[in-house]
Amino acid sequence: MSEREVLESNPSADATDDGLRIDRSSRRWWALAVIALAQLMVVLDSAIVTIALPYAQADLDISDANRQWALTAYTLIFGGLLLLGGRLADYLGRRRMFFVGLIGFAASSALAGLAWNELSFFGGRALQGAFAAVLAPAALSLITVTFVERVERARAFAVYAAVSGAGAAIGLIAGGVLTEYLSWRWTLLVNTPIAILAAFGALALVVRDVPRPRTGGYDLPGAVTVTAGLISLVYGFTRAAEDGWAAGTTIALFAVAAVLLTVFVVIETRSPNPLLPLHIPGEINRAGGYLVALIVPIPMFAMFMFLSFYFQNTLGYTPLKAGVAFLAFPGGIVIAAAVASSVIPRVGPRPTLIVGSILGALGLVYLAQLDIGSSWLIDVFPAELLIAFGMGLLFVSMQTVSLHRIEERDSGVASALLNTAQQVGGSVGLALLSTIAAQVLLRHPGSAMQVDPATGQLVPADPVGFAAASIHSYDVAFYWGAGFFVLALIVTLFTVRLRASDLDETQNAVHVA
Repeated sequence: MSEREVLESNPSADATDDGLRIDRSSRRWWALAVIALAQLMVVLDSAIVTIALPYAQADLDISDANRQWALTAYTLIFGGLLLLGGRLADYLGRRRMFFVGLIGFAASSALAGLAWNELSFFGGRALQGAFAAVLAPAALSLITVTFVERVERARAFAVYAAVSGAGAAIGLIAGGVLTEYLSWRWTLLVNTPIAILAAFGALALVVRDVPRPRTGGYDLPGAVTVTAGLISLVYGFTRAAEDGWAAGTTIALFAVAAVLLTVFVVIETRSPNPLLPLHIPGEINRAGGYLVALIVPIPMFAMFMFLSFYFQNTLGYTPLKAGVAFLAFPGGIVIAAAVASSVIPRVGPRPTLIVGSILGALGLVYLAQLDIGSSWLIDVFPAELLIAFGMGLLFVSMQTVSLHRIEERDSGVASALLNTAQQVGGSVGLALLSTIAAQVLLRHPGSAMQVDPATGQLVPADPVGFAAASIHSYDVAFYWGAGFFVLALIVTLFTVRLRASDLDETQNAVHVA
């Protein structure tokens, strides 16, 4: 009996590769654990390397000018190739590309962790980004085609959202532990055994899907223009943080991105087999979901960075202690995601989007009250909980909206578009809020510098005043972050109209080979 015949004769069972039956419900939840593990690796990779970067820089003799490529090499390739990775999942099979992404991520992580100079290190990071661009959309699309009943899908999205939202905080914690007690290399090498374990799990537990039949080619013009356009856009935001928004390099990169992405849209309207069917972001609710997915990472990523600076530079925390200080985030996100999974099937995603945006804004406003005498327990911990609860609600809700009524054949590229929005949003946040904070710091009277006669290096003229100036710059960035949560609220109010009754009981049922 074939796998398809097994499913048709007994809807409560799936067929394994050797023809044995296992309970479908049990199998798909174990498969979700494998998918969530893979997503966790992708999300925490940037954060875990952030803690280890100073040690890697010293060990590999990387210059200050080049150290940014430890992060940029990953984010550029990841963001640029996501849409192509999503379409490959649709055309070649989601489980197949999920497996390819895992094996490639394992190998590239080993290359970066065993790097012998800066070139091999950056090359490994770029390869990690390329395989992450294959892995991430395949993982999310596997959820959309495996969990077809709205209550179960909400729960699956809650698990995925909790992992996605908490990944950065978990990365900071794991990075602190591995760097402090083992070596910076283990922040990368740890991915290899985890990815291999997940690959075995994928072969055993994830149902083989039938790829979308192609009637034409791969839309290579669309793939080239959108990949180059997204790389130019992400790199433009990176350069803005380094050189300023008015720098010629920054403006040129944004101009190139605008031209290439405009050409991409024109190509997609005329292509018989488009890389990104424009009806995916064209529906009003999904458009709102993608916009929220673009906006929310702006304050989120910047908040992690500035709090990391505050913990380590201002309070003098060790990497491990700084990581532990973020523990409220993963805990709060997991709790909020669980709440969202039970609430959304009853009330729809609109109320949870609204409440999540409000909680995020309130949390950042609270955090913006930091001063030189602030304490973690009173001035940081409550804000962490508010922001974490808000993000947990937002992540589950925006995934539900963005992937609502997406046909199975387009689930890979729709998932990739959601990942792309988040990746670009994170780049925007780091560049925009870093620039704002730097300008505020320079204008503060406490930021005056002087030359240390003993070392010849610039040091703060007044260390206490410089600490106060730094905290003030963080506070301004937090206020801006709160404004982006308010913007997400406005987008929700004007675009998202989905009710609980609109969430189909069954959609995107998985087809097995």
